[in-house]
Amino acid sequence: MMDENVDLAPIILEFQDFFNQNYKEPIYGLVSHYPDIKSLNIDYQLLETYNPDLADQLRDEPELIIYAAENALREMNLAISPEIIFKPHVRFFNLPNNHLMIENISSKHICKLICFKGVITKRAEVKHRVHIAEYKCAYCGNTTKVLMDVNITPDGTCPSCKRKGGFTIVEDKSQFVDLQKIEMQELLERLKGSTTPAKIELRLEEDLVNSITPGDTIEVTGILRVRPPVLAKGKRRDQFVYTRYLDVVHAQTQQMDFEDIDINDEDEAEIIETSKDERVYTRFIKSLVPSIYGHTEIKESVLLQMFGGTKDKYSEGGARMRDDIHILLIGDPGVAKTRILQYMSRLAPKSVFVSGKTVSGVGLTASAERDDMGDGGWTLKAGALVLASGGMVAVDEFDKIDPEDRAAMHEVMESGQVSIAKAGIVATLKAKSAILAAANPKHGRFDPNRPPAEQFNIVPTLLSRFDLIFPLADVVDEKRDSNLATKILESHRNAMLEDQVELKDPDLFEPVFIKKYIAYARQNVRSIISEEAQDKIKAYYLKMRNMGKKTGAVAITPRQIEGLVRLTEASAKIRLSSIATGDDAARAIRLVDWMMRKIAVDKETGAFDIDILTTGKPKSQVDKINTILDTIKILQKTHGAVDIHMVIDDVHEKHNIDKRTSQRLIDELIYRGELYKSGPGKVKIVEQY
Repeated sequence: MMDENVDLAPIILEFQDFFNQNYKEPIYGLVSHYPDIKSLNIDYQLLETYNPDLADQLRDEPELIIYAAENALREMNLAISPEIIFKPHVRFFNLPNNHLMIENISSKHICKLICFKGVITKRAEVKHRVHIAEYKCAYCGNTTKVLMDVNITPDGTCPSCKRKGGFTIVEDKSQFVDLQKIEMQELLERLKGSTTPAKIELRLEEDLVNSITPGDTIEVTGILRVRPPVLAKGKRRDQFVYTRYLDVVHAQTQQMDFEDIDINDEDEAEIIETSKDERVYTRFIKSLVPSIYGHTEIKESVLLQMFGGTKDKYSEGGARMRDDIHILLIGDPGVAKTRILQYMSRLAPKSVFVSGKTVSGVGLTASAERDDMGDGGWTLKAGALVLASGGMVAVDEFDKIDPEDRAAMHEVMESGQVSIAKAGIVATLKAKSAILAAANPKHGRFDPNRPPAEQFNIVPTLLSRFDLIFPLADVVDEKRDSNLATKILESHRNAMLEDQVELKDPDLFEPVFIKKYIAYARQNVRSIISEEAQDKIKAYYLKMRNMGKKTGAVAITPRQIEGLVRLTEASAKIRLSSIATGDDAARAIRLVDWMMRKIAVDKETGAFDIDILTTGKPKSQVDKINTILDTIKILQKTHGAVDIHMVIDDVHEKHNIDKRTSQRLIDELIYRGELYKSGPGKVKIVEQY
């Protein structure tokens, strides 16, 4: 509580002098736009330079000093219309202790002005708190105004009729202020190990209401307060145990990714020196998951993913261009997919690891929940993709996520946002996250002779959102198996305790350094593709398009061009270069081409066919399906229900389609509902076809 006996006059005069020296123009803007603008934002560092003692007093007695500052502003000779009640707020920001972590907030901070950063996880609906209540006596009708910041109800005796009790509040004569409760969580990049992120409730009032949304990273300044917890029936749980919340003075959204990675001058010098090393790519690739043998292309691709393309690019129409790189690892069990995901989630400066067996769509995007911070209304709560916005989300067992839940990821992967329409709440949240996912085949092992869409429980429309898809097959190879066994056995023989872990290979980078290097590159480097890089990407695109002319298949689409650009820009950022050269483009092309040769080649024709990923079937198979349907349609006109063997013989004779292939395709058409059985061994086309 504020000490009413303190003489505020000297403090008010001090603030008026401070305002006149430093904030004339902002005050003029406030007066001109009041009440649309209600607050004057004051830089704490500027106040500290002007009067260090007053700045220290602000941190120790924030309620008193803020009250004095607001009075100083009101009492200045300002050109305010007499019809307007001028009650501005003074909001302080940029305190020096902004690296305070939520988990380290303690009882010593109660009633002090503190500053820290975090991510918003939940936002309740706006309520209206009584500021000045007007009470009416039920006996004589006398009214009494009470400042609710001081008292809850007026004294029990009416000052007019001297009777006790009988007071009722008059809402239309009382003054209310907007109030909103927010839940904030510790920043993911600041957590150590598997620590559970600490949370704290924030209370926003007046013009701060609705200024931030779930998923926003903010720097918040406020007064730490406490209150006794209350059960649903209004009984206190323990009268000596209090819960804390922050009465927000100032909230500012942070736009920059990884801003809380501590990079000092020495780190910056080492990062710049490392970027000049000719072997920087090789060293980084070797440093990623060093305990896993091989998988060089995958490690290189994940490295590019962590650096990402050039952010904040917009087309002429104002549409944002995606800079996040999405990668999918698909393949046999036991080939280290999970190990790669777990390692990268610990290494990336801002990341979340989830498993498909335990995640839901709302857990990934956002959910509408009953408000446990208010009176039970609905509130939005951010999911993993929103919380990790600006970073990376590693999703293991991607194929195990329910199809309905996985459908929520289409918008996230393409546009970097989540559109919510739940429980009467319609909102759009930022979810600009790179996705590294891993999936297992339906039937145990990956079959390189079958299209990926047939082997994984992932719809082709979602598969096509990934920039790179890598199959990991457990192939029997004596030399590779020998090297792999040696690597695993030596790792176990040379295993160390956690506090003794060190890198024996001088070529390897420490994980902490890699994290700082990535953060520095993403903060400071904007790479633009050169004409040489542009020409190489264009030449590759045209070459692939021309290769499909012979078979009629589409070998590559414009979507792959954008993926190549993102990979090229990421390659340049590893060198901390603002220009992406032809070598960067060649690196991106090599990785995309390696992927295409692994999973986008029609085994029947030997041609590249991107439809294997985008539609789930190569063009040659689609042509056969259409031939079978056309044949059934013709035969159906004269025979009604068509004998399956007649169809198989007809397409084999006229179109040279293998009989076993025809039988398999007909079974598939029946399963998909395009054909239906009309008697033993006979089929008909479903009407819509």
